Amino acid sequence: MARWGMLKLGSVLVLCGLILASQAARPEPDLLENNRLIHQQSLVDKINAHPGATWKAGLNDRFAKHTVEHLKKMCGAKMTPANEVEPSIERVTHKHKNLDLPTEFDARKHWSHCSTIGDILDQGHCGSCWAFGAVESLTDRFCIHLNESVSLSENDLLACCGFECGDGCEGGYPIRAWQYFKRTGVVTSKCDPYFDQKGCGHPGCYPTYDTPKCFKRCVDDELWVSSKHLGVSAYEVSMEPEELMAELFTNGPIEVAFDVFEDFAHYKTGVYKHLYGGYIGGHAVKLVGWGTTDDGVDYWSMVNSWNTNWGEDGTFRILRGKDECGIESNAVAGLPSNKGLHSAM
Repeated sequence: MARWGMLKLGSVLVLCGLILASQAARPEPDLLENNRLIHQQSLVDKINAHPGATWKAGLNDRFAKHTVEHLKKMCGAKMTPANEVEPSIERVTHKHKNLDLPTEFDARKHWSHCSTIGDILDQGHCGSCWAFGAVESLTDRFCIHLNESVSLSENDLLACCGFECGDGCEGGYPIRAWQYFKRTGVVTSKCDPYFDQKGCGHPGCYPTYDTPKCFKRCVDDELWVSSKHLGVSAYEVSMEPEELMAELFTNGPIEVAFDVFEDFAHYKTGVYKHLYGGYIGGHAVKLVGWGTTDDGVDYWSMVNSWNTNWGEDGTFRILRGKDECGIESNAVAGLPSNKGLHSAM
């Protein structure tokens, strides 16, 4: 009887061990979610069938065979926590200027001599959107304000700002990028080109790259210090739509950050408004214009850094005046300095 009891107890222990082993081998829900492919035809169909949708969804080549984890790592815009807001950051206003703002505006056309405004770049497999949005906007403003045709370096900001800006390819704070321009300046892309020149189509870069190292030397004979282009200010833009319009109309493209959801990866055309899908992360882009569709939908025009095989040839429009996904709450910019300007071409 004692022997039978021991055998029975042993069987129970073995069974419990098998159950625990099975549970340990089972992937966590978050892991399963992160390993799921971004492309979801069912989500596309659901969006396109929505009676109130103002945009069309599709499967963008940019994210073919990529997972949710990859998209999360690409969305690298960090939002400064409310309890860490730096009092030294200026918030600009244009209310006293009484500007006569047009019903539609496109910085690419208004400053047509500044070709960089419409450039579509590719951040590759790095959460460097915060750096791209900042550097692209400052590049445009050098042309607009100082007639300086130059291409500035995302790599300098990404690699050399360090912990003061955030975590490099793991994400950064847009406002701190502009503070870096003011404090240190940024070299040209000729001096320090972006480390991922092949974009996301090559093997070996999935899911993301590590942050490149900061070498503080140019790839050619140009001197690092003499290649620096400085900013004279770094500020936030008030979230009222009219304030954003006035800043864009007066000073040029603005860096804005917003919350990204799964459906945004499937954006093809139209005026984006979040409909379905879970939260992915924060993303930074460049604001270049505004307008209203024939159906009366107000929108912002944005330039993304996901290459031309996403959205409207690399750009998108998003609902204006409703702070859609926080797009109007996180706008930052600054003005360029003419200190030490030289030929950077």
